[in-house]
Amino acid sequence: MYVTSDKIRTQPFDKLNIEKLAKTDALEIMSISLEKDAVFPEHTSPTDAHLVMLEGDIIFHIDGKEYHLKNGQYFSFPKKEKHWIRANENSKFLIVR
Repeated sequence: MYVTSDKIRTQPFDKLNIEKLAKTDALEIMSISLEKDAVFPEHTSPTDAHLVMLEGDIIFHIDGKEYHLKNGQYFSFPKKEKHWIRANENSKFLIVR
């Protein structure tokens, strides 16, 4: 089956917004939008995860360190590691896990 969707493009910047794009036994893909100065609160991932920046500017906090991520960058992180995110500007990214 083929699917085309505008969910990412039309996803609003309204504090924290999470859209599940796909979920199978093997993986899950989520589109996250964060309004400027919004925070994705501390949490963990049940599996190793990959973050792909689509637009914007965020600070990813994990293991006592900060990672500054911008458009087009990729970041991977391990499961069960507490982390949180703050948006420096309206931002969108994908989480693949």
